[in-house]
Amino acid sequence: MVAIPYLFNEIDRIFQNTPVYVIILEAFLLLSVIWLLLFKRNGRGKRYSKEEEDEIIARYQPEPLTAETDQNNLLLQTHLVHSKVGKHIVVDGHDCLNMATHNYLGLLENGKILEDACTTLKKYGVGSCGPRGFYGTMDVHLNLEDRLAKFMGMEEAVVYSYGFSTIASAIPAYAKRGDVIFADEKVNFSIQKGLDASRSTIYFYKHNDMSDLERLLLEQQRRDLKNVKKAAKTRRFLVAEGIYMKTGEICPLPDLVALRANYKLRLFLDESISFGTLGKTGHGLTEHFNIDLIEVDLIMVGMENSLATIGGFCIGSHFIVEHQRLSGLGYCFSASLPPLLTQAAISALDLFENEPKMFAEVQQKARQVQEEFGKFTKLKLHASELSPIKHLYIADERENVAEERELLNKIANGCIERGVAVIETRYLEHLEKHPMRNSLRITVNRLLTATEIKHAFDVIESVANKVL
Repeated sequence: MVAIPYLFNEIDRIFQNTPVYVIILEAFLLLSVIWLLLFKRNGRGKRYSKEEEDEIIARYQPEPLTAETDQNNLLLQTHLVHSKVGKHIVVDGHDCLNMATHNYLGLLENGKILEDACTTLKKYGVGSCGPRGFYGTMDVHLNLEDRLAKFMGMEEAVVYSYGFSTIASAIPAYAKRGDVIFADEKVNFSIQKGLDASRSTIYFYKHNDMSDLERLLLEQQRRDLKNVKKAAKTRRFLVAEGIYMKTGEICPLPDLVALRANYKLRLFLDESISFGTLGKTGHGLTEHFNIDLIEVDLIMVGMENSLATIGGFCIGSHFIVEHQRLSGLGYCFSASLPPLLTQAAISALDLFENEPKMFAEVQQKARQVQEEFGKFTKLKLHASELSPIKHLYIADERENVAEERELLNKIANGCIERGVAVIETRYLEHLEKHPMRNSLRITVNRLLTATEIKHAFDVIESVANKVL
């Protein structure tokens, strides 16, 4: 009996020290639980008989796993490759000159790289089947990271197992909710996914338009002045590509570096295309513009293009790289790069260092393609002169996007039938941040001859004139 007054005193003390809104919220939650237990247990208070249950199950029609698909959709009209990918390729039974795949330096056909990869396969097997941080790290991974860091003249490098996840993981490893990112409106899809994953506030500036970028930066300055405390905690990032996949244009890195310094930005650069194609020794955009690497906070590279393998890497200071080993989701949770593909990258780096003339050769071929393909009568070339990626647009632009896409598809199919493999661009239009005009995407290979470039031009010109 003595405990009862004590209990009431304790309850009274709790009510006196607890805010009213907390008491109301807890009472609401308690009543909700009671209501669920008493009234929702049997599903609206009704129990079905065995016969009624059987009838309901018999009438049940599950929703389809996927929506209805238009069988005439161009994305379903794929091509079948019957050969090893190189300067020449067999597509749908047609022996073609390959101007469709990203083999800029022609290393997919290098016998030494293939031999080294096969030797590594016999030693290590196909893969580690585990992430780098657990049991997926082997000596070849550490060797490749060391070689990449030394080649680029940076403190450290971190290797990922897939190029797309390299870019999409590196950005959200640093940029978080509350941060601000300024990005070119034509950035590739992997960058867009990285921006989404960061949950930062994103501002897109017009493609390669430094005036529009500075306008956005000035607007951010004015917002910062309104809330100085918040501005002091807000980090600002600038994201761009060395050579834009969607346009084939080189970004104005000197201007970006100047704006980075003036507005205190962190600069992230995707050099998946420019690495191995620009600069005297293939170091990429920083070498092309003779800019110190320290001016770029993080360089991200997919190895699927110039290095003739799979995967990607990021380079930077020791602090930058070590942070990714703990925060880069593609690094932490993906199985490590298979040893044979890691060795392929190391062998490609050997060629980079021993045969630097290959970079001048691919740049020369890019110039030749630029000059020759600028002569089309019904197609318009768009790209920077040194870019290994070129885009051909229909000169007389159609208002109907589907019609233009269909015409480009016919041109690509006609070229394949006549022995030149080209491909029309295809975008996930409902997921892209900004609409893109479709084009024929041309890739340059340093092994192309002047005769082959002229032949490709003649075939594309003939087919385009016939279709358009």
